[in-house]
Amino acid sequence: MKAPAPEIVPDFASVTEVITRFAEHGYIADDRLATTVFLQTRLEKPVLLEGPAGVGKTELAKTLALATGRKLLRLQCYEGQDETKALYEWDYGKQLLYTQVLKEKIGQLVADAATLGEAVDRIAAQESVFFSERFLAPRPLLDAIRSEQPVVLLIDEVDRADEALEAVLLELLGENQVSVPELGTFTATTPPYVVLTSNNTRDLSAALKRRCLHSFLDYPTAERELEIVRTKDTGLAESLAEQLVKVVRGLRDLDLRKSPSISETIDWARTLAVLGASELTAKLLSDTVSVVVKYDKDVSKAVEALPKLIDPNAEIAEPEHGHGHGHGHGHVAVSLAEEDDSGPDGKAIRVAKDAPGRHGENYGGPTSVTPTPVQTVSSSQGSRSFAKGFGKNRRPGKIG
Repeated sequence: MKAPAPEIVPDFASVTEVITRFAEHGYIADDRLATTVFLQTRLEKPVLLEGPAGVGKTELAKTLALATGRKLLRLQCYEGQDETKALYEWDYGKQLLYTQVLKEKIGQLVADAATLGEAVDRIAAQESVFFSERFLAPRPLLDAIRSEQPVVLLIDEVDRADEALEAVLLELLGENQVSVPELGTFTATTPPYVVLTSNNTRDLSAALKRRCLHSFLDYPTAERELEIVRTKDTGLAESLAEQLVKVVRGLRDLDLRKSPSISETIDWARTLAVLGASELTAKLLSDTVSVVVKYDKDVSKAVEALPKLIDPNAEIAEPEHGHGHGHGHGHVAVSLAEEDDSGPDGKAIRVAKDAPGRHGENYGGPTSVTPTPVQTVSSSQGSRSFAKGFGKNRRPGKIG
């Protein structure tokens, strides 16, 4: 008779408790996200978190493990990943070692076999010995199902994996079980809390999404981001942290290849604190902007925008036009304030340059050429020349 499953005590009594216990571990969750986590623990369904990189998707899974006292198992997805790296592998090295050790025993097993076929049949009957749990090397997915203690399974950046791996995940996500052809099906005694994250680099299948609760995490409001910075104890003064959050939000409004994440805001605050910043200046932020901006073109855009982000009334000098290449282009840098109607007329200058003879008499060769006289050919001379081409020495049927 099968023993009754132990009663599972809920990890959270309410949505408010989710917010409180997450905050104890430094994760600030709003009501919507906390509701999703609460429903996950009650409905025992996976959660799919989508959104830009660095908004706290992976950190949520880690905090969930801390808040519930569960073990964290992580599967980091990547392009070209196959199921053997996610589900399980056979320990072939161990199997080979056992084969060498049991070689003598195998010899005894087939010693009295009358035929080769009978010997092969006897060995084939022992195959299950080498394909047993003794030689099974579980990977994160199977490990989460077979674990005797409750776990949080983080499937990170699932959008980077191939669609074939998505198909492998469906059984686990929908039924909390994993099938191993040689051994059968493993079913979780305590269903894991499964958290999938996606940076939206590609669309996920409808079958996968259907099996999950869904939540989209975006960049937080300024108030919430400042609260997150406070909880991380960066060492930066409160007034400077508030100003820094506004600057970071301004950078996110630029057309950058990668916008600064929340974790990078925290890193920038810690960087400024280490440098002993007493105020935020354009130079100080420009010198440290690479903490939050990771691409060269983005750095140029950020440095140009920083003075205005610190002080909207700041005067920004117009960049000069001079190339400095030394090519002698003759370009003149003139600011808009210096342009007036008293300068030379550009159209008149171009007309003057187009005047005939401006390059001198011999530029490009002689200016005048004596035409070659046309030679007059009589009709009789032309007829003789034409007939000469068809003389008697020419082969019939060939012209030219």
